[in-house]
Amino acid sequence: MRLVDTFPTNKIKGLEYRIGRIMPFGATVTDGGVNFSIYSTEARGCTLLLFNHGANKPFVEIPFPEEFRIGDVYTMMVFGLNIETVEYGYRFDGEYAPEKGLRFDKSKVLLDPYAKSISGRSVWGKGRRKDDFQHRGQIIREDYDWEGDKPLELLQQDLIIYEMHVRSFTAHQSSGVKYKGTYAGILEKIPYLKELGINCIELMPIFEFDEFENSRVVNGQRLLNYWGYSTVGFFAPKAGYAASAPFGMESDELKNMIKHLHRNGIEVILDVVFNHTAEGNENGPYISFKGIDNRNYYLLTPDGGYYNFSGCGNTMNCNNPVVRNFILDCLRYWVFSYHVDGFRFDLASILSRDEDGHPMMNPPLLESLAHDAVLGKSVLIAEAWDAGGLYQVGSFPSYNRWAEWNGKYRDAIRQFVKGTGELAPEAYRRIRGSEDLYGGKSPLLSVNFITCHDGFTLNDLVSYNDKHNEGNGEDNRDGSNDNYSWNCGAEGECDDPEVNECRLKQMKNFMTILLTSRGMPMFLSGDEFANSQKGNNNAYCQDNEISYLDWNDLDRNRELFEYVKNLIAFRKAHPVLTSASYDFGPNGTGYPELSFHGTTPWELDENASNLSFAYLYAEDHTKFGTKKDTFIYVLVNSYWEKRIFNLPIIPKHMNWNIKFDSNSSNFDFKKSHKYLNKESIELQPRSTIILVAL
Repeated sequence: MRLVDTFPTNKIKGLEYRIGRIMPFGATVTDGGVNFSIYSTEARGCTLLLFNHGANKPFVEIPFPEEFRIGDVYTMMVFGLNIETVEYGYRFDGEYAPEKGLRFDKSKVLLDPYAKSISGRSVWGKGRRKDDFQHRGQIIREDYDWEGDKPLELLQQDLIIYEMHVRSFTAHQSSGVKYKGTYAGILEKIPYLKELGINCIELMPIFEFDEFENSRVVNGQRLLNYWGYSTVGFFAPKAGYAASAPFGMESDELKNMIKHLHRNGIEVILDVVFNHTAEGNENGPYISFKGIDNRNYYLLTPDGGYYNFSGCGNTMNCNNPVVRNFILDCLRYWVFSYHVDGFRFDLASILSRDEDGHPMMNPPLLESLAHDAVLGKSVLIAEAWDAGGLYQVGSFPSYNRWAEWNGKYRDAIRQFVKGTGELAPEAYRRIRGSEDLYGGKSPLLSVNFITCHDGFTLNDLVSYNDKHNEGNGEDNRDGSNDNYSWNCGAEGECDDPEVNECRLKQMKNFMTILLTSRGMPMFLSGDEFANSQKGNNNAYCQDNEISYLDWNDLDRNRELFEYVKNLIAFRKAHPVLTSASYDFGPNGTGYPELSFHGTTPWELDENASNLSFAYLYAEDHTKFGTKKDTFIYVLVNSYWEKRIFNLPIIPKHMNWNIKFDSNSSNFDFKKSHKYLNKESIELQPRSTIILVAL
């Protein structure tokens, strides 16, 4: 028996409806009908609009009777809907007084903030581009068969994070996958990820966004909102990234991708954008929050305008209790319904601001996320700065849970490797796990990276002195000017063997340091085979071969791929490299666990400018559970001339083996490279070597 048979109902155009359930928010299939629940603290009335798929006008509008409002929640159960073809939205009535921050307009059709699927963008780059485009909710059934899957909960110290854009990863014709630029395309590349050794992918935004936002044509090229850092719906996956979205299956396709990644030991972290929305400032469109509860959701100036700490027109009022609960609901949903393993928070310093925009000592949102029961095992990573000048690397409120993108690691290692000796003292601190920044808590608070989506690729970092963003249509003004790059003697692509040899060595040097540093390493997809964006360091609008990974580069740069693959395997094989503590003192080997050296062992002025140094890891087999004690000596020469390094004394029964040499062409990793000279070794200009004593 349906509940409609036992509760009083109303009828309109053949549909029956009655008061619904307050929770959960959104549109939920239940009790033989669909429960709609939405809240607004300042609206005077709400109307549910139901559309046939793709229709311009609703086939019915149902005002919520006053008795259907409980507190600030409007709730209604509707029966007789065909959820396969229906779309829905809302109108809210209330005061329109922009000077007070009130922007109610009952002529606007508004998207449900809790919509689990959003219509109109089911095929990437297709659909209406008009200003009056409506984003409308669709109703889905939560009935995916996970077959026993759950979030993996890998130890954070073991993670190798691989940042990727869903579309860029497989959109190129060379990718060899059937469903290019989709979640299904990533699934097809799982064997590649396993071969490389990746155990965690970090996806750039996959919450629904509008690729046509700010769309324009520059030099005959259609530019789009390609990266997606402009969220339309926080509970809905980007339908245009799903091959099956035209059939309403984007949710299942994403879940299927995550399930198969988990089966292969690979976690999934989502890059999430809670600092602003696609509604922009007072001149931006009405999509959702602006017309539902503007004063709650956004940081507003005294005259009703929008604070812009995001650089994108508006700033979410993250520590407002309403917004805080919304964010918690959202993240819990992705962990429970999609089995997501963690989140990276874009411009996360905004999450620490109060309603006036001031930084808070103990932001309620960050504390709630750190201690939430559902998120208890989730990876939480902050981009610890914002566009309003707040820079919190090393001072982000961590509650011993929040890791950070360590921009100071990036900048120090970039400058040192290109030959800035003044950065050597800071480079030592970053390789140690940035104990100076994280107060001795744990190196795992530091996400170490050289490259990410925002800036040069690894190949471009060693191929360009200057950014080349002319194709973005902003006269090359966009993108960072502080790249700390060096082109090795020629700007861009060239045929000079010496230049290309130098570039290959420099990429190997960067990866050597990254993957032997304490902390969580992350690198950009394609860096392992020298993917290039042709010098564009801000490809946010480029839906073309500038952004796409050219998989032909994997064959052209197989030597770099093999080097990175073996470095990852080496890191996994030696837990001393991944330790979660700052315990650098003597262990069972009789040596300090991590120590830094000059060209002469045990002699290094760590406060002086320098271009040649080494660091020694002593892996105690008892402490780390390995078969035997092992010594790892990483030698770094960023000088433009050769350097002789004297080697530290090791136990008599041990010999040094060369495991990695960035100067060696096509190094054979399957072969044993014994180095019988226990006293010294010569490093070529701008090169690194890893010695292992067994």
